[in-house]
Amino acid sequence: MTATGLWNIAREEPERIAVIGPDGERSYGDLAATANRYGRGLQAMGLEPGDAIVMLLPNTSDVPAVYFAATQIGLYIVAVNWHLVGPEIAYILDDCGAKAFIAHERFADVAVDAAVQSGLDPSARFSVGRIPGFRPLEELAAGQSGEPPERRTLGAPMLYTSGTTGRPKGVRRPLTGQDPHEVPPIAPAFFGFFGIKPHDGHVHLCGSPLYHTAVLNFVAISVQLGHTAVLMDRWEPEEMLRLIETHRVTHTHMVPTQFHRLLALPERIRSKYDVSSLRAAIHGAAPCPVEVKRRMLEWWGPVVIEYYAATEGGGTVISARDWLNKPGSVGLPWPGSVVRVLDQDGNDVPPNEPGLVYMRMGTSTFEYHKDSAKTNASRVRDLFTLGDVGYLDEDGYLFLRDRKNDMIISGGVNIYPAEIENELSCHPKVADVAVFGVPNEDWGEEIKAIVQPVDGVAGDAALTDELLAFAASRLAKFKLPRTIEYRDELPRDPNGKLYKRKLRDPYWVGKERAI
Repeated sequence: MTATGLWNIAREEPERIAVIGPDGERSYGDLAATANRYGRGLQAMGLEPGDAIVMLLPNTSDVPAVYFAATQIGLYIVAVNWHLVGPEIAYILDDCGAKAFIAHERFADVAVDAAVQSGLDPSARFSVGRIPGFRPLEELAAGQSGEPPERRTLGAPMLYTSGTTGRPKGVRRPLTGQDPHEVPPIAPAFFGFFGIKPHDGHVHLCGSPLYHTAVLNFVAISVQLGHTAVLMDRWEPEEMLRLIETHRVTHTHMVPTQFHRLLALPERIRSKYDVSSLRAAIHGAAPCPVEVKRRMLEWWGPVVIEYYAATEGGGTVISARDWLNKPGSVGLPWPGSVVRVLDQDGNDVPPNEPGLVYMRMGTSTFEYHKDSAKTNASRVRDLFTLGDVGYLDEDGYLFLRDRKNDMIISGGVNIYPAEIENELSCHPKVADVAVFGVPNEDWGEEIKAIVQPVDGVAGDAALTDELLAFAASRLAKFKLPRTIEYRDELPRDPNGKLYKRKLRDPYWVGKERAI
């Protein structure tokens, strides 16, 4: 079989399994027909290309069905973080101008709150399961043909950035007008960066929430390229190993927090499962401590591939073998991607000197929806930045230091919290750690660490002494935390991104940071 694209595969091999989720299996034929019915239903409501719909759904086969329904009729599809509260979701419904809202009964309370606050017409509210004031999703498909809609043009995801530095921003790209039957060339090219080809016996395992940009993209592209996508409702380390063995998983998308939790499993559990089917364990989204990655490579072999990218476009990639030669690097630019490191005046900095990392993917462009000020503030000429600080070495490999907003300036010295976090996270009694600057009258800022101890370990003075001694053997004295506090859990989203503002901001009430 050589066909690619959901609808082409569904026509040639309708019984082929597209998705395996907690709600059961769904074939290519069934997935395409369901997407067609939903798409026709949305058109019958009056939705036109360029309109937006919002989905608040867990990791079930409903997500790809709604995704392909929307993108085949030219809509923007907005996947919402289900950890948000009602007012936050209402903001997104308003900001994107949602013409329909599809939510799961698991999130009924916040869905109702958001829909009411946004004033969304009740006829445009749909539910998987029962939600008061919402129509069953089946009504959207009722009476509609399972054949593709007559009016079709390619839509796009419009995903909102995490909001860790303020209100989330919708990243909106111009629609291309392409035929949805055809797979956009960027899809196989992107998977090619990781050595993943169409068909070829591939099975993708999705363990993170599908409201994340990369996670949703990996599932959508996998389906388009003829790979079965296995969806986990909630990620658990041993369950991931079981699914890899059961379904002979070939590729997956991960974050360093998941590596850390896998490595924390007892050796008897880790050795119990066969993971030899893996060809690419792709990770990004957060910095990975060097020692953690080395241990994963020792366990899984040279299948651990790292990348650095943004919802806004562009990025780098590094293979396991190249990483062993350049430990800590996130790699070289993708083909067609431009990566530069600039100073505050927009000039390139010399190799091995830090500056702001700027990127561009080909000639593609984007805007932060309804926020030209944020769009312009992120750009220098045709490049954009996420605010990450890093450097390019003499061979062009990118190394990240930290976010500009997270950098600590103590006594005029720039200190990068990620470096300290990476070292402390290697201590066997540390489950999670966050490092940031707090006010100091003499130095401007001083270093504070918040640590989540592993289960069964007390966060006390003895642990503080042990951690500081451990850090002192690996870091210069000026990088050592002045104080360490302990929490039962740090505020991370399920994809591993740390909400550091929630920890740091209370210390800065009434004060102004230099950054």
